[in-house]
Formats: sequence, structure tokens, C-alpha cells
Amino acid sequence: MANFGLLQETSPAGKTVLLRLDLNSPIDPSSLTILDDKRFREHIPTIQALQSSRLVILTHQSRPGKKDFTTLEAHAEKLTQLLNRPVRYIDDIFGRCAREAIRSMKPGDVVMLENLRFNGEENLTARPEEAVKFHLVKRLSSLADLYVNDAFGTAHRSQPSIVGFPVSMRSVAGLLMEREVLTLGRVFGNAPRPVCVILGGTKVDDSIAVASHMLEHGIADTVLATGVVANIFLLAMGYDIGGPSTQLIAQLDYEGEIGKAKNLLRQYPEQIIVPEWVAVREKGERVEYPVSAIPPDVPVLDLGMDSVASFTARIRESGTVVFNGPAGLFEEEAFATGTYELLREASRADFSIIGGGHTAAVVEKMGIEQDFTHISTGGGACIEFLTGKKLPAIDALEKSKELFG
Repeated sequence: MANFGLLQETSPAGKTVLLRLDLNSPIDPSSLTILDDKRFREHIPTIQALQSSRLVILTHQSRPGKKDFTTLEAHAEKLTQLLNRPVRYIDDIFGRCAREAIRSMKPGDVVMLENLRFNGEENLTARPEEAVKFHLVKRLSSLADLYVNDAFGTAHRSQPSIVGFPVSMRSVAGLLMEREVLTLGRVFGNAPRPVCVILGGTKVDDSIAVASHMLEHGIADTVLATGVVANIFLLAMGYDIGGPSTQLIAQLDYEGEIGKAKNLLRQYPEQIIVPEWVAVREKGERVEYPVSAIPPDVPVLDLGMDSVASFTARIRESGTVVFNGPAGLFEEEAFATGTYELLREASRADFSIIGGGHTAAVVEKMGIEQDFTHISTGGGACIEFLTGKKLPAIDALEKSKELFG
């Protein structure tokens, strides 16, 4: 379990606090309108806990070269609306304008500095001992009393704003960061058994790593493979999944994962469950086939109904369900059945976790968010956490506790 400082252990009133958030949100590239404020809402409790401090918000939007790489003016306006208190946008990161704005703040003031990724240093990967020397970290840390990291969505990034501040000043986890780490960490310890892990979507390498770690350490009792992950396992078992699905795996550069899947199937043949029936698009329609008879010229796009039934039965028997990645092409109604039915059953488990990303968006669309124990705000960070890796943000916060108490 992580051993970092917590926000409730500090006395931030009247102090200058650097608060790292992850407000990276879907944006309409033409109007620059924020399309979803979910990430903003997740951070509200931490911001409210710091309402008596001089609060300096550090965050980012997208990355260089992307259409939604833009200023944070709209983000400050959105946060102003949600908090019902002014959030002043500063068109600067650590230059004179930003530093003067911070020095002139009064307790209760909130400012949001410009998109961190407008600065080249923030786009570098660095170890904490290197990042502490960057201008971004040196300039801002000299103006503040406390650094709070609430950005779990970027916890797997070793960037200056994530790993540099903790080794230059007292730093603690925000309320969202704390909740993410404690809840996800429960999967490795006292989660209700049996533990069922559902791995789908297209991020096959990550999913194989999660399956490997959780099976090797006795964390998962069952792994249900869906989506492109299932196709990899089917290829590993010698099935012909058809040209389009095989070509997609080649395009995604995942052929190397087939060998890893073979090893896992050899080691854990009873625990890794693959579909026996799949749905394909044939002449524009949903048609189902057993995996031994998939036509050569059509793509596999969902679980077949027999496999939906067998998978939901497995989920129903589980005390804990970790769901990461959709079961098929959920954007099309004809191929959303597997994703929707598995999610409905997963929501009934005693302890249920959604691993962020597309799956979280589907859950929200279905209106069943409240039925899950936890929906992670960090897709990449969540899946790296589940592979057993120490995330750079958590490691840095633990170092800060050693250095500053």
C-alpha cells in the first residue's frame, strides 16, 4: 500500500498551495468548447478542502500537435461555474506575469496557470532528481508552501509537474488521488473473492500485462477476454479469426502479444476464458458464428449471445469485478450487446471497478455509474497500476514524505 502524505494531515489555510489537477477534457476543436466536465467534477472535493488557501492550479490540455491543444481560458471559466467562485486565468506558467499574480494572491483566491504543456520542459520524461532542476519546478516551488497532486490520470507520467515538485517541497496526495490508490489497491488485498477481471478493448499489450500480473500473484481467479484481447487469445489457441480481424492486429502491431498469450494459456488454462461464439458484420447485418467457423472475409465485432450468457454467469458468481475495455464495437448498436450486458452484470457485484477510458464513458451513457464501487479517472494510470507497477506520481509522493515528513 502507498505510503504518502495526505491532504487531511496538512493545515493549508492561508498558505500558497500548488494543486496539480488533470482537467484534460474532450474539446470541440472548432469552437474550443469543453464537451464533458466529468474530470472537473471529480476534483471539486479537493479544491473545496483548499478553499482557505492561496490556490494555484496547475493542469494541462492535450499535447502539442493535437487539434485540442489549446489554452486553459475555457477551463478556468468552467471551474468558476462549478465552484461558484472566481478562478482567475493567468496567460503564463512561471514567467513574471505568473509569479506576480501568485505573490499578490489573498487567502481564498484561486488562479489557474496556463497549459503546462505549452512549456517544453513539461513534455519531457525525467527522473525526480532531474526534474527538480527544471525552471518550471524551481520557479513555482519557490513561491509556494505545499504541493498537492490530485491528478491520478497523469500519475503514470514521469513529467516535471508530477515528479519534480515532490522532491523540492512538502507534497501530499489530494482526495481523488487518495481514493483512486486506496480503492484500486484493495483489489490486491482484501477484495471479496472470487475476483473476475474482464479485459477488452484494443490495448492488448496492457491487458496481457494485467492478466499476467494478476494471475501470477493469485489476485485474479478468472480472466474474461473480450474485444481485440479475445482475438489475440483465439489466435494463440490456433483459431482463424478472419482476415479483417487479423489485419487489425497487424496494424496495431500486436503480433508479438500472441506468444505471450500462448504462455498464459499454457500456465492458466482453467482461469482464462475466451468466447466460444462471436458476432460479425456480414452484408451489413449482425451474424453469429462459433469461433471454429468464423468466415474469412468479415470482422469480429462483438461476443455472440451464447458467450454473453456464459460470461455474465461467471460475473454473477464473482465477489469482485474489474472491468477494463469494451467487449466489442459498442459505438454501433448492433455490436454493443456484449459490452452493455457484461457491464450491467458487473454493476451488481459486491465490489466493482471500471478502469476508465471508453468503458467509463459507456457506463455514464447507460446511467449506472452509481451502481459501481469505483470508476477510475485514469485509463492509462489505472491499467499500469493493475499491472503492479509503481506509478511515478505515487513514488514521488512517497519520496516527499521521506524528505519533508
